[in-house]
Amino acid sequence: MDWNPKTKELWFTNHGRDWLGNDLPNDTLHRVAAKSAVPHFGYPFCHQATPSTRSTARIARARSSRSRRSRLGAHIAPLGMRFYTGKMFPAEYQNNIFIAMHGSWNRETKQGYNVMRVKLDDKGNAKMQPFVEGFLTDEKADPPMWGRPVDLLVMKDGSMLFSDDYNGIVYRVSYGK
Repeated sequence: MDWNPKTKELWFTNHGRDWLGNDLPNDTLHRVAAKSAVPHFGYPFCHQATPSTRSTARIARARSSRSRRSRLGAHIAPLGMRFYTGKMFPAEYQNNIFIAMHGSWNRETKQGYNVMRVKLDDKGNAKMQPFVEGFLTDEKADPPMWGRPVDLLVMKDGSMLFSDDYNGIVYRVSYGK
């Protein structure tokens, strides 16, 4: 989780549960827009706002959560996220969210194993795009990758570090002209 440096809202990722199949539930990106707003994820009555019971009161409560900004994919394991507050990258990277996706372990076709950039518009809507990829080498193999991103840190010089627990390495991403 991290605080949006512009709006001061809390943003966080949610790592969904396992054993509901290849595509359920999605891991998600959320924000808490007000101090009094406590997001309700619907569990155990809903998964990602998909009802699992016929109780209309419970379904309405689960659907009333306005915190979810984006579905990230099932089992991608979003372990770390940070807002970019450095000055090294171009201006369009300011206040973007970066998410370390550790990768799926119990999905037939693997996904994740990358670092994603999330651009937010003025309304808080999220648009995702790859930032660092290439760790996933074969989506059907076991192991399917040569690296697993875990967490991120923006350094004072504006570069970004991210850890990889598969190799026991910390990578540094910098921007040069």
